[in-house]
Amino acid sequence: MSDIQSFRQAVESFISARGWTPTRFGRIVAGDPLFVFDLRDGREPRTETRARIMKAMAEFGDADRQAPLRVGVAGLGNVGATLVRILQKDGAELTRKLGRQLEVVAVAARSRSRDRGIDISGLEWFDDPVALAKWDGIDLFVELIGGEDGPAFAAVKAALEIGRPVVTANKALLAKHGVTLARLAEESGAQLGFEAAVAGGIPVIKTLREGLGSARIAKVFGIMNGTCNYILTRMGNEGISFADCLRDAQALGYAEADPTFDVEGFDTAHKLSILATLCFGYEIAPDKMRVEGISNITQHDIQVAADLGYKIKLLGIAERTDGGIEQRVHPTFVPKGSAIAGVDGVMNAVALETDHVHELLLAGPGAGGPPTASSVLSDILDIARGTRVPPLGVPSDELLPYREAPHRAHEGGFYIRLSAKDVPGALAAIATRMGEKSISIDSVIQRSDLSAKAVAPDGSPTRTVVMITQQTLESSVREALAQIAADGFIVGEPQLIRIEKL
Repeated sequence: MSDIQSFRQAVESFISARGWTPTRFGRIVAGDPLFVFDLRDGREPRTETRARIMKAMAEFGDADRQAPLRVGVAGLGNVGATLVRILQKDGAELTRKLGRQLEVVAVAARSRSRDRGIDISGLEWFDDPVALAKWDGIDLFVELIGGEDGPAFAAVKAALEIGRPVVTANKALLAKHGVTLARLAEESGAQLGFEAAVAGGIPVIKTLREGLGSARIAKVFGIMNGTCNYILTRMGNEGISFADCLRDAQALGYAEADPTFDVEGFDTAHKLSILATLCFGYEIAPDKMRVEGISNITQHDIQVAADLGYKIKLLGIAERTDGGIEQRVHPTFVPKGSAIAGVDGVMNAVALETDHVHELLLAGPGAGGPPTASSVLSDILDIARGTRVPPLGVPSDELLPYREAPHRAHEGGFYIRLSAKDVPGALAAIATRMGEKSISIDSVIQRSDLSAKAVAPDGSPTRTVVMITQQTLESSVREALAQIAADGFIVGEPQLIRIEKL
């Protein structure tokens, strides 16, 4: 074997033994990131260069070999089992990229005997996730249990208190205790990763914490719940009811047996409150927003939206104003030509408006085992590399007390659907009440195909009336609708949906 062949073999053996990338070897040992690639292409370094690199490799010895990062996973549902499967299946490739072995050594879950499609026979088993979080046999604790309190909170708190890094996908936990946990992590020197808590496989947390530099964010909005987006997409494409779409979503595993948390907007509200803190530097405040779900959306609303050039999406919107922060979650008319309108099915999307980049849209799968586990793994890799950033973007003691913005006129106007009594004077009375609150009506729509099959308690027939307002305060619209209901000219609850100018 020639000297150059022996040298090439020594370099490749060094790289393979440590799981390094060629670029890493070139940068750290050879002083040239492309050195190994050039060597593989046939380059023959000079004798003195080979001697220098051989000496450098010899001096490394085993000193640079890091001990495996031992991971404990609490919660072996869809995401937890997928994460364990990825780490077991792709361990060699991850080691090569990271230069350090990742090893799941322990798990905690409710049932030990349940078949999850993974081999846990060689792993330490814990019935109590808190005991796992405190166990000296792990270097990193992954919480995938769920819930804002109970064992999830206790386990994460226990790990952070002893300085153990934590990765979680638990948005409810962070929405309620995020500031407390961030402060605890900072005090103990532990990292806290939660990429998977918002928008599943979309790297929005990393983008906000590390990717935007000095950009000042003015607004964040998006589709953050795949269940709602799936239902609204099918209602629009297939003309079927909310109830039928929900049943299908449950059968496909997109919706829980009790879907309230998703379809009434609370899941989106938790995620939005976390994003708002990262964007604007205020304390997390999920209870400081109006939250409306999609359970009252009908085909009438879907049809009118389509005819007017809109789609209906459940949006979470947070915006910085001169008076404070505005947060809201509600069904929204969005223009068909907008980027957010094209995000259909179970996909999620988050849009950021900044002073450096007018609008940045991040889209991708927002839920499910592989996308969410991928985001969990991203946090694990960052911690293994030693990446350190404040969990909430800035040190927790620099977060500002949340200041809720006063109500403003909504620029896009509102869509209003009423079941009005089909009697003389009804429409005039409704218009009068709107005028009393200085609400300008842009258009009134009455169509036979939108007629409600309803009869008022006094026997009067009803008709469906749709009104589109110009810019106005939501509080004024609601006050007017309350007075219209008191006048006795409508039946049932009116439908009110914001129209967004995106």
